[in-house]
Amino acid sequence: MTHTKSLADWQHSHPLITEMMALQECSWFNPGIAPAAEGLADVGLSAADVADASARLQRFASYFRQAFPETAASAGILESPLLAMPAFQDALGRRHGMDLSGRLWLKADSQLPISGSIKARGGIYEVLKHAEDLALRHKLLSPDDDYAKLDSPAARALFSRYKIAVGSTGNLGLSIGIIGAKLGFHTTVHMSADARQWKKDMLRAHGVTVIEYSSDYSAAVAQGRQQAQSDPACHFVDDENSTSLFLGYAVAGQRLKAQLDAAGVVVDEAHPLFVYLPCGVGGGPGGVAFGLKLAFGDAVHCLFAEPTHSPCMLLGVYTGLHDQVSVQDFGIDNRTAADGLAVGRPSGFVGRAMQRLIAGYYTVSDEELFRLLAMMEQTEGLQLEPSALAGAPGIVRIQAETQRYRARLGLTPERMAQANHLIWATGGGMVPSAEMDAYLARGRALQA
Repeated sequence: MTHTKSLADWQHSHPLITEMMALQECSWFNPGIAPAAEGLADVGLSAADVADASARLQRFASYFRQAFPETAASAGILESPLLAMPAFQDALGRRHGMDLSGRLWLKADSQLPISGSIKARGGIYEVLKHAEDLALRHKLLSPDDDYAKLDSPAARALFSRYKIAVGSTGNLGLSIGIIGAKLGFHTTVHMSADARQWKKDMLRAHGVTVIEYSSDYSAAVAQGRQQAQSDPACHFVDDENSTSLFLGYAVAGQRLKAQLDAAGVVVDEAHPLFVYLPCGVGGGPGGVAFGLKLAFGDAVHCLFAEPTHSPCMLLGVYTGLHDQVSVQDFGIDNRTAADGLAVGRPSGFVGRAMQRLIAGYYTVSDEELFRLLAMMEQTEGLQLEPSALAGAPGIVRIQAETQRYRARLGLTPERMAQANHLIWATGGGMVPSAEMDAYLARGRALQA
């Protein structure tokens, strides 16, 4: 910590810290929220930047159709389904003794092609951008070419002269490792102690170098960054600060808008949309929230969800210290079964850029994540990894604990009755069946 206040002083000036240090579930609704038109100016990126990212993904569609035949059905576009959740909503309401008004949806990024998580958006996009830049520079590609030519021996020979490195708790490493190796890059993933063994095994099976650390995410990132700095041929994918990652995620905004339009769902002042985004270091949820704010403006309310043991973004924004503080500074251990969210220090870029655009933050215990995981499978037949359930309690938090927030933003009971709520399911599609069975068994035992 770079500040001089004592823990007691922080607890006095920021009372929620006491609950966070006690590992209690808590919620904080942002008093500094600003109109979208003002807050978007803080980001330093624009709708044109997101449109450029979207166009790049479209250029790569023919590459995906050829290199990953499983993407043929979606014409080479990596996108996930939008699913209604009526049975889960009913079960959640019964459990909490609440009438959960509005309609609940799930954005199933757990089903994204290639790596089965939200990281298939930003991680794969950044590698594609790097590959495009290299191919254009070396005259292997021109902007008007069919990008399927990048699935060729000549392209792989070029990319094999270069390296990609990343630090990850698991899912970002999976997305970057799989696409990086497929293109021909020498790819190294620096994995934190929280990463699941099956993710390491899968990466190695794809020819990716995996370096394991006994410490947490921040150490893995530091090592990856150090490797890249000492090697001019190595591109480091920086989950904490990369604008390319951020823009890859942001493309989701317009895509979700098109899906909601197709489902006949209106999003406007009278029909607000609440989106609940699991948060680790912040790049994925930050980028998605940026895209959503561009698409829906003040009609969308984005909330970040974190484990009680790893509330790094909440702590950073709540104290105003951002990446100058870690959860360990406050005696919080950063040990959680939600491996994708096991981050002790938040992205300073995302925390500062998005601090006037994120409506609120809340924390969820590991035990609750497993209970919700089992409930989701029982009610909707969906199997998600623990991290992906962090968004599930959001509809309860927004309706139970936010009277002042709702009054300030004109969220009347009439508007809340017409609201739509969306859980962003960040991963789970590639979890081995034995691992998933163990998750479900734990969740069912906790429900008993």
